[in-house]
Amino acid sequence: MNAHHHDDRRPAGEQGAQVIPLNTARPEPRIDEPGPPPSERHPLERRAAAGLAFLRRRLAGEYEVDEFGFDPELNRTVLLPLARALYERWFRVELSGQENVPADGGALIVANHSGTVPIDGIMLSVGVHDHLHRDLRLLGADLIYQVPMLGHLSRKAGHTLASPADATRLLGKGELVGVFPEGFKGVGKPFAERYRLQRFGRGGFVETALRANVPIIPCAIVGAEEIYPKLAELKPLARLLGLPYFPVTPTFPWLGPAGLVPLPSKWMIQFGEPMPLGDYGPDAADDPMTVFNLTDHVRENVQQMLYDTLLRRGPAFF
Repeated sequence: MNAHHHDDRRPAGEQGAQVIPLNTARPEPRIDEPGPPPSERHPLERRAAAGLAFLRRRLAGEYEVDEFGFDPELNRTVLLPLARALYERWFRVELSGQENVPADGGALIVANHSGTVPIDGIMLSVGVHDHLHRDLRLLGADLIYQVPMLGHLSRKAGHTLASPADATRLLGKGELVGVFPEGFKGVGKPFAERYRLQRFGRGGFVETALRANVPIIPCAIVGAEEIYPKLAELKPLARLLGLPYFPVTPTFPWLGPAGLVPLPSKWMIQFGEPMPLGDYGPDAADDPMTVFNLTDHVRENVQQMLYDTLLRRGPAFF
C-alpha cells in the first residue's frame, strides 16, 4: 500500500455536517413531510417526500459524516443506486462465498484489480453492501484523491487513501476494508495478459492485517477484464496528462464519448476462505520473510480462484 498519509479527514465544505464515530449505528433518513403517514401514501408520493426531505437536510447541513468524510446517507440514497444499475442490469453480477466474510468486526478483503477503468471496486462495494449488509471501505491510490470531484465522491462513499495509518484505524474500529495490491499495474495491463495477476507490491497489506490482527479474505473478480479491452497505450499522451497510462481499446478513442461505455460482460465475484493471522502476532509484521511468504500465499489463492471462477463463468458476454 502507498505509505503516503493524508491528514485531511474532513473535505472542504463539510464543516456544516455532524461528525460521527466510526462503526456506530446510523439512523434511517427522516421523512418530515406533513400529511398521511408514509405507509398510506402512494409509492411515488413517498419517494417525492423522501427526496424533498433529503434535499432539505443537505441544504441545512443536517447530515452525518465520519472523520474520513464518509456520508452514509448520500452513499445509500444516491451513489449506490447509480452503481446498482450497472451491477444488476449491465454486468449481471453473481456474488458467491458470502459466508467467508465476517458479519461484523474488522477484516481485510484482498482482490485482483483490472478493467482499464477501475469499476471493479465500485461493483465490489455494491455487492458487499447489498448482500452482506456492510459498508466496504476501499483503499485507493493517491491519483484518485488528486482529482477534485472524484476524490470528493470517493470519500463520500467511504473510501480513503491507501496508507497504513488510515487502514489500521479503520480495521481497529471494526470496519470491512478492501485493497487491490496490484494497483495500476493490474488495472492497466494489456488485454493479452487478462486474469494474470501482477506483483502484489511489497506486502504492505499483510503488515497492516498482522498489526491489526484481522483475517485476510481473498477475493476474485471476473468480468472486469472485458469491459475496456486495452490493446495499446499512448505513452506520450499519458505523460502529458500525468496519468499512469492512456489506453487504446476497440472503442476508445475511436468512438469518442461513446467509447467510454463499458462492454456488458458477465461478472462473477467470489470470496475465498478467510486467512486468520492471530497465530503470527503483531511482531510478525516486522519480519520481511513472514510478510513475503504470506503475500505470496494470498496472491496464489487469488490467482487460483480466478482460474476456477473463469471456468464457472464460461463465455464473457452471455
